[in-house]
Amino acid sequence: MEVVTFTADLGNAPDLEAIRQRALSIGAAKALVADVREEFVRDFVFPALKAGAVYEGEYPLATALARPLIARHLAEAARQEGAMAVAHGCTGKGNDQVRFDVSVGSLAPDLKIIAPVRDSGLSREEALEYAARHRLPVTVTKASPYSIDQNLWGRSIECGVLEDPWAEPPEDAFAWTRPVEETPDEPAYLAVSFQEGVPVALDGETLSGIEIIARLSRLAGEHGVGRIDHVENRLVGIKSREVYETPAAAVLLKAHRALEYLTLSKDQLRFKDTAAGKYSDLVYNGLWFSALRRDLDAFVESTQRYVTGQVRLKLFKGTCAVAGRRSPYSLYSHGLATYDRADQFDHSAAVGFIQLWGLPHRVQRRVQGEG
Repeated sequence: MEVVTFTADLGNAPDLEAIRQRALSIGAAKALVADVREEFVRDFVFPALKAGAVYEGEYPLATALARPLIARHLAEAARQEGAMAVAHGCTGKGNDQVRFDVSVGSLAPDLKIIAPVRDSGLSREEALEYAARHRLPVTVTKASPYSIDQNLWGRSIECGVLEDPWAEPPEDAFAWTRPVEETPDEPAYLAVSFQEGVPVALDGETLSGIEIIARLSRLAGEHGVGRIDHVENRLVGIKSREVYETPAAAVLLKAHRALEYLTLSKDQLRFKDTAAGKYSDLVYNGLWFSALRRDLDAFVESTQRYVTGQVRLKLFKGTCAVAGRRSPYSLYSHGLATYDRADQFDHSAAVGFIQLWGLPHRVQRRVQGEG
């Protein structure tokens, strides 16, 4: 077949022209490249941030969020080039094969999917041997066998010694975050400003989404924030030990949630937690283009109308802690919360409330007894 390659820069491709030339040098008829960072942040990362999407309470879904965007551009490129198939390099046991196949199938069901590594049943060693035999320039080696994927939102690392869940991740697996023992001895404070759930400024300086994520990634990484070591449940039915570096995501998710606790009601927060779990599953499981994800986005957008304000954070020795929060739409009332003389809470109303609140339980105990 005549091969046309497509490379998307999501914050992981500093030299697109070098990548294009590499593809041409190994036989591609044409090499397409695209900087999709802004689209990635606007249409994928920030919607997931507003949703509070964190898979199994640990993984901010960096790689999972990138796949549907890549698939969308792959399908568009295939249409423009008159291709009959789309190929990818996924194995038969990972999640990405599902994300690519389902996403491309949703957008262009007539395109055939070709997955040479999966279809040939190649092991990782056999794939490396194939690359060496054909002089394909790959960075992975038998000495450094990590499988790494990275973009603006995070870095995913697996394989090698990491396949033993008892073994501590070696320091050479990390690139964005310092080990705690090498972090500064003084904390760093910063303020993140949000407008309707979207981060718009750092320490009062208005910045683009890309700039905010890049700055936070550097600063939080310097303080060792954002390392994740997780045994997660893959879609294909196996457990997998995954290591992630997500410094910017760790900070923004923490700040965003703190502001939500200030501006959303109890019922909104509780129900949004339920929606966030489902949203995370849909993203992780390759169903970004599903109708349900679009429906959940509509709910999330409604919850974010008043998620505007500032959150102050403290970065220190691998931790990110909320140091303060404020909003013009804050539901926190000092007059109702305080215990000093400015207290505006009607204490006398509590007696009647407690009587009615406990009434059904007292009745049941009298009639039916214990249990």
